[in-house]
Amino acid sequence: MKTYIIKSIFLFLVMGVTSCDSSKSTEKETETSETIESSIEITTAQFESSKMELGQVSTQTFTEGIKTNGYIDVPPAYRAKVSAIMGGFIKNAPLLIGDKVNKGQLLLTIENPDFIEIQQNYAEITEQLIYLKSENERQKTLFNEKITSQKNYLKAKSDYKSALALSNGLAQKLKLMNINPVNVRAGKITSTIAIYAPISGSITAVFTNVGEFKNSSEVLLEIINDEHKHLELVVFEKDILNVKEEQPILFSIPESSLNKHNATVHLVGKSINENRTVKVHGHLENENEPFLVGMFVEAKIITNSIQKIALPVSSVLEEDGTFYILVLKDRNENSYQFEKIKITIGAKNEDWIEVLDSNLSEKEILIKGAFLPIE
Repeated sequence: MKTYIIKSIFLFLVMGVTSCDSSKSTEKETETSETIESSIEITTAQFESSKMELGQVSTQTFTEGIKTNGYIDVPPAYRAKVSAIMGGFIKNAPLLIGDKVNKGQLLLTIENPDFIEIQQNYAEITEQLIYLKSENERQKTLFNEKITSQKNYLKAKSDYKSALALSNGLAQKLKLMNINPVNVRAGKITSTIAIYAPISGSITAVFTNVGEFKNSSEVLLEIINDEHKHLELVVFEKDILNVKEEQPILFSIPESSLNKHNATVHLVGKSINENRTVKVHGHLENENEPFLVGMFVEAKIITNSIQKIALPVSSVLEEDGTFYILVLKDRNENSYQFEKIKITIGAKNEDWIEVLDSNLSEKEILIKGAFLPIE
């Protein structure tokens, strides 16, 4: 099996190196090592086959910020935990985790003999209302004509109002059970009730099986609509005063990708919890990214940005704490000649290194291919 060892181009092309005069004294080498270490020649064929590239220093943005973490979430209005208004036995439960549902779609049905009793009570009181209303009107007329006593009129009125309140209450309860009171008044009584989707989305959890008894307090299904995903970040108390709305956020999903994604601070919590942290709500730049709700994220809230002269990380070689680059000295049809030059660096990030030397603005530098795999 081939073994690849990552070495710098300075070692890989050692046979093409034109070293400084070995007859010079060690003291002389020390004096000149600040500017020139060696001259390196690369053939045109090597340059092209290794896909090397030349470039120059450029102005890049370096950021300062607060490192934090959190997760992908959705607003409360986009998350629903479905339960029944009354307990019962699960009669039909056809949906699985991952199924998409629309608002108002049938999710499952529940059966309970108690449902029949409620409908019977409503039907009976509704029929009684016809008589009680008539009696109330009759007693009112008799009372106005001073034929009956006030006591009889008030009793008739009370009976009617009480029955009306009971009827209206049962009607509202039937509506919560998704039973139409009109059907009950028509004599259509059922032992099952239907549970419908309160929002559109996808089934993310199922907590029931056919034949299982579920109380009204138990969750049957969970639905999440991920059309509006956002970031929920946790920021420590010592950093929260530096976080403002509209600040940019860079974040990544460590488990799935090292790519950086963009977001913006939308809301900053106004209280500190028992862990001495504050919640920060961030809006994603692209909500169509295939993130899953609950994914862990690593984020950086950008508090300051500054422009600096920099080179790509791939163009800089570090040897014992000292940094070097290859500057183009000469080239022709057959070869490139580079000079290994020591540089002074400043800030660094994943892609760029700040260069503090002021004499590199016009120079061509090997920015890609300074490190090659060799067998």
